[in-house]
Amino acid sequence: MILHFPLMMFMHHTVSGQQKVIQLYNGSANGSETWNWPEGEVFVGNPMNAKVAYNVTKPSLVVYQPDSINGVSVILCPGGSYYVLNIEHEGSKVANELNKKGITVFLFKYRLVRTFTNDPWKEMMEARKNLDSLSKSIGPLRNMAVADLDKAILYVRQHASEYKIDPKRMGVMGFSAGGLLAANLAYNFSIENRPDFVAPIYAVITNINDRTVKADAPPLFIAAATDDQLAPVSNSINLYSDWINAKKSAELHLYSKGGHGLRGTPASTWINRFAEWLSAQGFLNRK
Repeated sequence: MILHFPLMMFMHHTVSGQQKVIQLYNGSANGSETWNWPEGEVFVGNPMNAKVAYNVTKPSLVVYQPDSINGVSVILCPGGSYYVLNIEHEGSKVANELNKKGITVFLFKYRLVRTFTNDPWKEMMEARKNLDSLSKSIGPLRNMAVADLDKAILYVRQHASEYKIDPKRMGVMGFSAGGLLAANLAYNFSIENRPDFVAPIYAVITNINDRTVKADAPPLFIAAATDDQLAPVSNSINLYSDWINAKKSAELHLYSKGGHGLRGTPASTWINRFAEWLSAQGFLNRK
């Protein structure tokens, strides 16, 4: 079947003279036309000790290209409860490690809840104290992020030759809230946006309405820690069980310690297990 995609305009520029940044919409994204507050980045201390992005109004992709391209690509979805994006711990650091393995990475920045101070992390933690209120505030943002991810997949597939990647070896990896986006896509894809593999890392799946595993469901790589207090490990176990019960390919790595972030050894070595899994699936060595 030949797929016909609508012609679209994507704007791009570079960051620090290295990474190209792709604006996914030509103008404002649907549903956020009046959003005019500036996007920002800030360093967060304990427990992150890393940079986060906040007030994203214009969804984009930041391109990380390896020195030696093997044709595999990953759209990387950081988490942050739809208040921030953990663009360092779940973004640039992961992208750089995947680059070492020849994988081209597109760091995905999706629309977020508006925050009003220079401490968006604190605002997020305050919002988490009232889960009912939090659910209401992030509900519309979750739907926007799903639409933004569809747009991101369309861009990568349309521009595969430009980045010397194989449009049939394109996957999505997500962490926490970004893991929800990845897992939701694994259940609820269309012909146009089906990923070739999906890696939900300490993901949440309780907010996925339709968890029917499709006949052509992509293979899954799942990793989490049993001592995760924010995304209970049952999410990852249930996701794995759905795939296995449907007789689909899935691999699950559970670490006794590592928390929400898979920190420390051996949990922090999960990315090596992911590369081994890609190789075993035939993605890394395919020409």
